[in-house]
Amino acid sequence: MPARSIVVVTDSTASLPAELAAERGIVVLPLQVIIGADSFDEDAPEASPERVAEALRDYRPVSTSRPSPAAFVDLYDRLAKSGAKQILSVHLSGDMSGTFESAQLAARDASVRVMCLDSRQVGVATGYAALAAADAVGRGASVEEAADAALARAQATSSFFYVDTLEYLRRGGRIGAAQALLGGALAVKPILTITDGVVSSLEKVRTSGKALARLAELAVEAAGTKPVDVSVAHLANPERAEALTESLNAKLADQLGGREVWCSEVGAVLGAHVGPGTIAVCVSPRR
Repeated sequence: MPARSIVVVTDSTASLPAELAAERGIVVLPLQVIIGADSFDEDAPEASPERVAEALRDYRPVSTSRPSPAAFVDLYDRLAKSGAKQILSVHLSGDMSGTFESAQLAARDASVRVMCLDSRQVGVATGYAALAAADAVGRGASVEEAADAALARAQATSSFFYVDTLEYLRRGGRIGAAQALLGGALAVKPILTITDGVVSSLEKVRTSGKALARLAELAVEAAGTKPVDVSVAHLANPERAEALTESLNAKLADQLGGREVWCSEVGAVLGAHVGPGTIAVCVSPRR
C-alpha cells in the first residue's frame, strides 16, 4: 500500500491499467462478475472479458455485483494503517451501480477521513477522473481540491458507444433514457452516450459500418482543438476497434500531442452489460 497522506481509490470499472494505477498511486477495488453460479473479482483471470463474451453468446447467466461496504471499510482501514490521513474515493455513476453507495456507507465507519465522489461517468471516463485527482494530489492539492479536479474532468469527458443489441443493457436494467429505442431496436444500430450518469440515446444508424464512422466523427467533434486523451474499448470486436483507433490517431494527432489513443478490451463488468460487439470511445480534455 502507498505511504501517502492523501490516497485516491477507485473501482475496477475505471479500466485503468494496473501499471498506470500503481505509478499514480491509485488503489483499485474490484467489482465482482458472476458467471453461472461462480463469482470472481473483475481482475481475476476467470472473469476475463473473453470469458464473459463467451458466456453471453452461450446464453449462460452473467451478472455483476458491487463491492460490499465491508470490503471498502477493510481497504480504507488498511490504507490508514499504511499512513493515509485522508482518502478520496472516486467511482462510477451511482445511477449505474451501488458501488458509490457502498463507498459512502463504508466512509462512515472508516478509521480515517474518506471523501466519496460520484463521477457520473462509467468506464475509462471514471478512470480519467481518478487520474486527475491523483495528479492534483501529486501537485500538493488538498483532498477537496483533488475532488474538484476529478469532478471537473469527469464533467468535461464525453463517452460514446455502439452496441450490437440493447438486449444486454435491458437485462441488467442499465438502459436508462435509451429505453425508448427498444421497440425498434432490431431495425437500428444505436449510438449511445452517458448523460448525467445514465445511458441515453444519441443517434440511430442503419449499419455497424456507419456506426463506426459516426463514432469517429463524434470523437473529433468532442475533442475540438484542445489537448485530449482518447481511448477506444471493445468487447469481442478487435478489428473494428483497431480501425477506429488508427483513424482517431490520424484525425486527432494535434490534439493528442504525441500521445496515442488507448485501445483495449472493455472490462468484464461493463462487458456483461453491453454485450459482444460493443465499441466505445472516450474523449477527455486534459487540464
